[in-house]
Amino acid sequence: MEKYVCGVCGYEYDPEVGDPENDIAPGTAFEDIPEDWVCPVCGAGKDEFELEE
Repeated sequence: MEKYVCGVCGYEYDPEVGDPENDIAPGTAFEDIPEDWVCPVCGAGKDEFELEE
């Protein structure tokens, strides 16, 4: 699965880890995260994330 990086703070969303603190289970692809999810570090919206190259 592909990793995504927050364009505001650099937080990396790793689908293998998920975001358990915000009820995103490990193994959840970025595309499957709810649209209202925000970066757990800076609060940026999902639209601020870019595919890691």
